[in-house]
Amino acid sequence: MSRKPASNPDAATINDLSLVRGQGGELHQVAEGKTDILTTAQGGAVADDQNTLKIGTQGPALLEDFHFREKIFHFDHERIPERVVHARGYGAHGFFETYESLAKYTRADIFQRAGERTPAFVRFSTVAGSKGSFDLARDVRGFAVKLYTQEGNWDIVGNNIPVFFIQDAIKFPDLIHSVKPEPDRDFPQAQSAHDTFWDFISLTPESMHMIMWVMSDRALPRSFRFMQGFGVHTFRLVNAADESTFVKFIWKPKLGMQSVVWNEAVKINGADPDFHRRDLWNAIESGDFPEWELCLQLFDQDFADSFDFDILDPTKIIPEEILPPIPVGRLVLDRMPDNFFAETEQVAFMTQNVPPGIDFSNDPLLQGRNFSYLDTQLKRLGSPNFTHLPINAPKCPFHHFQQDGHMAMRNPVGRANYQPNSFGVGPRESPERGFRSFADGEEGQKGRFRSETFADHYSQAAQFFNSQTPPEQRHIAQALTFELSKVETPAIRERMIAHLLNIDEGLATTVADKLGMADMPKPAPAAVTPRTDLEPSPALSIIENGPESFAGRKVGVLVSNGIDAGLFKVLQAAVEEEGASLEVIAPKVGGVLASDGTKIAAKHMIDGGPSVLFDAVALLLTEEGAELLTAEAAARDFVADAFAHCKFIGFTPGAVPLLAKAGVDAGADEGMLPLADKGSVTDFVESCRSLRLWAREAAVKL
Repeated sequence: MSRKPASNPDAATINDLSLVRGQGGELHQVAEGKTDILTTAQGGAVADDQNTLKIGTQGPALLEDFHFREKIFHFDHERIPERVVHARGYGAHGFFETYESLAKYTRADIFQRAGERTPAFVRFSTVAGSKGSFDLARDVRGFAVKLYTQEGNWDIVGNNIPVFFIQDAIKFPDLIHSVKPEPDRDFPQAQSAHDTFWDFISLTPESMHMIMWVMSDRALPRSFRFMQGFGVHTFRLVNAADESTFVKFIWKPKLGMQSVVWNEAVKINGADPDFHRRDLWNAIESGDFPEWELCLQLFDQDFADSFDFDILDPTKIIPEEILPPIPVGRLVLDRMPDNFFAETEQVAFMTQNVPPGIDFSNDPLLQGRNFSYLDTQLKRLGSPNFTHLPINAPKCPFHHFQQDGHMAMRNPVGRANYQPNSFGVGPRESPERGFRSFADGEEGQKGRFRSETFADHYSQAAQFFNSQTPPEQRHIAQALTFELSKVETPAIRERMIAHLLNIDEGLATTVADKLGMADMPKPAPAAVTPRTDLEPSPALSIIENGPESFAGRKVGVLVSNGIDAGLFKVLQAAVEEEGASLEVIAPKVGGVLASDGTKIAAKHMIDGGPSVLFDAVALLLTEEGAELLTAEAAARDFVADAFAHCKFIGFTPGAVPLLAKAGVDAGADEGMLPLADKGSVTDFVESCRSLRLWAREAAVKL
């Protein structure tokens, strides 16, 4: 796949800045010959800060790249003790079950026997925030899977989004610096809605595809259980004959996808900043084990050469309609850690952890990650012996001569701690069973390149936007408007609108109008003319890929004294039969007395159980109880928010006064469902399978 070298097509976009501030506080013009020259920490001038050193345009990265090594080394050691990125995470144990043998494609032991179960540990996370940030930030979600195979640990260190902001790992420190709290003021926390992030993005056209994903509902998942995971990069499967097949890894939730809207996320963070953690804990502890299918996109070199975009470019996807993913196994999470710190906090994932039969491609972002992660673990966990920790140790037999060091828990025994030795002591390498890199032929000159095949930054961004339903497109526009409204520098906002014009003119116009921009800029210069012939991909829409039932979701039931005990029991039974759960909200946490004198215990009092915590709500109220609740702001908000967030609302006739006081018409739309008997309860639960009544959103104008 050798192609001719290309200069960086985006370099010229940097020159529209007028001033930058030097380390001494002085201002410099950014123009050729008038700015400080970037150097290494040793003072050596840097010729190219955009690309790692590699062999040819699509070849592997080189170990001799001292500038990248220094840059990523320093970045990896910036924070103690928490992770620099993905600091806020939550994990669980489980297993992976292989469906059928994949020996045709890979010698990896995990894929040789149908029905075999492999222990697993999964850590979900946000990227930008600190450990103390809230769960529902608008952010990428980490989806890292450690599989304890019989031939060593395999880490699929992915995200819930299949592409990334950058094409080359050398830009990762810059990306994260830009999104972290600004260094002079140390805010905002866990937010991208500020100048430095959008400054970097607006100067980095390769980020435009990822930006569409991050501004979409994918960045606001309702639950870890309802989101997809992706390996992001192209990897290789290698079989026993050393034949290679390219592969992309996709985790698909059995419960379907679901997200929340921004207004809802803001309120959830206030009501329960641990919302995602609590959801996963409660699901597993109650025996409702979340499950995903591992699906593979498999293709050969001919497909790679014929595909419209470069399969080594981490800012691109292969649409599922073009290359359908094949289910090969299931992941089930069935046990929470015994101790959060010992397991979730100390677990160390590394992209370079692969068993024989799994190999890498020359994706320059993947190559850099392989180099970086070992540094990260050494800094975080304080010793090269982090593999001695139970959560990181292989569960298969292992043998090596590594010894000593801080916190060594085991050392080689006997006289010889090296090989070869003539004492017949210790392990030896095995050319037959050991890891063998795929012998791909590489050629080309040595240099810092960006392949010309990486230069189209807008076409798939437009395809993603065009693949969304109208509500999802509105949410992207609203997200961009909100984020850019927090940017104080007009030139940054203008640059972003210029990029959006290359993605969708209607989107750009909508955002510009909301920002009050008097004049539209010209479209940003494009290194490659954006394509307009890419078909929409329904697989990219969350709404189009929702659940088939209401299973795994939660109904919040607001109750008052004197409610119909029989109706409550019918509702509770119907919800549980659907595979969902029901939680009671009452004026007091002690609960209420039903019409037959029985006590209905409450999970929440009205001040602590807002409707944003639930997927649908029911109002089982007497008229007297509803009248009393009309004086409670929390009760009015419970109803108004549920309606504004397009949720299905079941209600008894007695609840009408509260609906009216909250400004909600009991007959507003088909999402308002009266509850009187078993039949009406069944209708309500069946309606809830749609999760939201998106037709209401345009009328609410939240």
